[in-house]
Amino acid sequence: MLQLATLIRHHACFTPHRIAVVFEDEQLTWQAFAARVSRCAQLLRALGIGPGDRVATALGNCRELLEIYWAVPTVGAVLVPLSPLLMASGLASLLRDSGAACLLTQRAMLPVVEQVLAELPALGSARVLLVDGAADGYGDYAALIAGFPDRPLEPALVGPSDLFNIMYTSGTTGLPKGIMHSHFVRSMYCTLFASTWRMSPESVVLHTGAIVFNGAFVTLMPCFFLGGRYVLQRQFDACEAIEIIARERVTHTMMVPAQIIAVLNAPNFSPAKLSSLEMILSLGAPLYQEHKDQLNRLLPDRFYELYGLTEGFWTILDKTQSVRKAGSVGSPPFFFEMRIVRDDGSDALPGEVGEIVGRGPSQMLGYYGRPDLTEQAIRDGWLYTGDLGYTDDEGYLYLVDRKKDMIDSGGVKIYPRDVEEVVARHPAVREVAVFGVPHEKWGETPVAAVILHGDAQVAAEDLREWINQNVGARYQRVHAVQVMRDFPRNAAGKTLKREMRDAWREARGKGG
Repeated sequence: MLQLATLIRHHACFTPHRIAVVFEDEQLTWQAFAARVSRCAQLLRALGIGPGDRVATALGNCRELLEIYWAVPTVGAVLVPLSPLLMASGLASLLRDSGAACLLTQRAMLPVVEQVLAELPALGSARVLLVDGAADGYGDYAALIAGFPDRPLEPALVGPSDLFNIMYTSGTTGLPKGIMHSHFVRSMYCTLFASTWRMSPESVVLHTGAIVFNGAFVTLMPCFFLGGRYVLQRQFDACEAIEIIARERVTHTMMVPAQIIAVLNAPNFSPAKLSSLEMILSLGAPLYQEHKDQLNRLLPDRFYELYGLTEGFWTILDKTQSVRKAGSVGSPPFFFEMRIVRDDGSDALPGEVGEIVGRGPSQMLGYYGRPDLTEQAIRDGWLYTGDLGYTDDEGYLYLVDRKKDMIDSGGVKIYPRDVEEVVARHPAVREVAVFGVPHEKWGETPVAAVILHGDAQVAAEDLREWINQNVGARYQRVHAVQVMRDFPRNAAGKTLKREMRDAWREARGKGG
């Protein structure tokens, strides 16, 4: 049997007085954290939640969410983390799809929750608990768990193939899909990432983004596995993150590219304040070479990059290779295999672009309730990523772009990332997103949306001219430059090019 839920009890037994969790001004030892996890698990059992039941959360970052994450597997239930930014239709859809038997949420979500409860007869108000205070007809989480003793709770028996969680994709393309991870897969997150990130029980891990998304588990699972210290920021703020790193002597952190860029440009940024860091991990989207070079120059020997899918394939650029293989997203770790596949299904040669296909011990069980989509994604045991890339002669992977983001201009393929790398070199540009828009003559043509540095002043037309002078080919020239205050992003911090493309079409019509 595989008992991930025993990790917390183990640390409480053997290192009871070490700090386990830091959230704002609160510090919890392993003993105190284990007691809260136990009381939460007892509450779930009292509500009738048992093995296989789905427990949904719709919470922002908080200490309670961390204890729920470990209480749910203690009773053998299945974790379903959902974003607190969901609207009523989205929340109802995911609660219905997952078959949630319980929802833990916050008072700010009540107007949305009350809209959907009528549509979900299996989920009554008695099984909706609020972590931040009582409300008529809903359970007060804090008051309820206070009524249970601190005694250790024997975890429910689960096997390696039993379901640990359903993670819904963040929805940058299409409708969210429920990705099923087993207890075995999450144990691989514990062990493989602990080794890869060179973590130890003395490590201090900071997480700045929303922990409802799978990327958070890349550092959360190994930290809790080893018994390190997990520091959680309520919501990302670059200046505050820098001060937390300095104060807590943080050793490991992961951020999406937009957060890394914000830290590098924060007014209180200094390498001295970040000197304790042993790892700065970028994931979720490509970090452009301009920013990688800046990071490696200011904070050398710390940068890692992860390319991966929640569905279960990874490559990792190790910090020892971050300069030598600067344009790469690394290589598959131990026990993983990768292929680059042509359209006809044959394997591409080094340097030849094709679809990235991989397999390994982190692979999902499938999409919940969607065997049709599972069959499309996993073929003969291989996960087809939908991403385009190539390998060099040493087997290191280089991303080209998403298949769906590729621009077809007059029959010529344009990869937005190639253009974005050029735009990112302009000194006035802080962030860039290139996407295709309709064009009467060429079918599609690229547009560059940019966010400028705070004190930068450059006209959109002047920037367009500079870009078109510096791209590598005539067909990569951009049709227009759109200066924006910020990009539309999902709650995981990923840029939503689809929304920008749709907004452009709506504003200008389909003629380009």
